[in-house]
Amino acid sequence: MDTQVKSLRRHQTYTELKLWQQLRRKQIGARRFRRQHRLGRYIVDFVCLSTRLIVEIDGPSHDIKTGQDETRTTWLEGQGFRLLRFTNEQVLRDLDSVVETIAANLNNGDG
Repeated sequence: MDTQVKSLRRHQTYTELKLWQQLRRKQIGARRFRRQHRLGRYIVDFVCLSTRLIVEIDGPSHDIKTGQDETRTTWLEGQGFRLLRFTNEQVLRDLDSVVETIAANLNNGDG
């Protein structure tokens, strides 16, 4: 595993940790998620490889990186991945709805 991925896993944000507690150990739809996983030159917050579903949590820094995010999203979708984006606020204030949305999208996957 590369050092950048290790560092991101060790230094997850509070919001990422909160969502990871719901995703780990196949708790949603019996699907395995990986955290801080490299896909090409990008590292995604969470991914279920079997359904090709990526879950991203966007903090305030994403407000100023919209061009980079669009390029990244285009590449990931070109590789056959679907992306769900949530804000920090959504995860912190309504985690149940975030989890329900993820579960519904897992059921829409082919894996």
